[in-house]
Amino acid sequence: MKSSTRGIVDPFIVMDVMEAARAAEASGRDIIHMEVGQPSTPAPTKSREALADAMNGEPLGYTVSLGLPALREGIARLYKDWYNLEIDPTRVVVTPGSSGAFILAFTALFDAGDKVGLGEPGYPSYRQILKALNLTPVGIPTRAENRLQPIPSEIPGDLAGLITASPANPSGTMLDHAALEGLIGTCHAQGTSFIADEIYHGLQYEGRAISALEVSDDIYVINSFSKYFSMTGWRVGWMIVPEDHVRLIERLAQNMFICPSHASQIAALAALDARDELDANLATYATNRQLMIEELPKIGFDKIAPPDGAFYIYADVRDLTEDSPALAAEILDKAGVAVTPGLDFDPVRGHQTLRFSYARSTGEIREGLARLAKFMQQYPNQTL
Repeated sequence: MKSSTRGIVDPFIVMDVMEAARAAEASGRDIIHMEVGQPSTPAPTKSREALADAMNGEPLGYTVSLGLPALREGIARLYKDWYNLEIDPTRVVVTPGSSGAFILAFTALFDAGDKVGLGEPGYPSYRQILKALNLTPVGIPTRAENRLQPIPSEIPGDLAGLITASPANPSGTMLDHAALEGLIGTCHAQGTSFIADEIYHGLQYEGRAISALEVSDDIYVINSFSKYFSMTGWRVGWMIVPEDHVRLIERLAQNMFICPSHASQIAALAALDARDELDANLATYATNRQLMIEELPKIGFDKIAPPDGAFYIYADVRDLTEDSPALAAEILDKAGVAVTPGLDFDPVRGHQTLRFSYARSTGEIREGLARLAKFMQQYPNQTL
């Protein structure tokens, strides 16, 4: 059968690495997972208990397309707790993961052929979702001196939209209030819609993350229960949109998704009251982050910027290789450690970078670092 040009997108390389790691494990090998941004902890205890109770008493059928009212209200309260913002719950849209939110946002805001800017390195699925919707992703190369975040002077004037991430994937760097104000102000001035990906909020180590909603209400903000709330596989996220866009999003959501998973929404609602358990997870990530910052340079991965948030280290490995996928494959094969080649995040410069995730237990991170150290001892001053 004929296939569409829209369907021709690049693979999500980290998922390919996950599959290679799974195959290695199926053959009997022990693999340390530093490739995927997935907490090793389960959904909070309260979430699992709430769902177990609901399964014994509710049919768990369709919900309204915008999500359970109680969950929308709970998310609005989260913005009061975290940012001291009063958010009208009617502006909160519950989605099938942040991926569903991206599809809704891109469909609501842009017409076929529109140009949408994104910083590079950045989350690879932005580009591929845009391509699949007949939109044109415009990579904006970022620089280390700007902490791998875009700056106002480098935002093209012909963009229909700009998407930013703070804390960012793969770098973990954050945009402060002044930086967000500059970017949002530039976008507003030139008629560029602004989308803020805040999926890693709650996972920050020095100071708090600033929400783009502290700067403007005339934007889209996307978040998820995947990262801080430790619910990746539950596929439930949310977005906050301007009041006059709610019905626009609702009509799209009705037709594209009908509604988010009822079961996942029940678990997500309970997760909002499990902050103590989730903050204990954050303490583990903080310990892991410090280990990575201290040990990776000793091993030979010394060109890194300490992340403000999320659970990643993005390393410049140009002194080792011009082929990051080959290096990642060799590390998996010889060290039993799965890492992600930077090509996933930057199609131009990613041949010279690797991303290390420290979302697993501290014991696993220590073992992974020991294996990486042993691997690197075999390659002093060599190009792989």
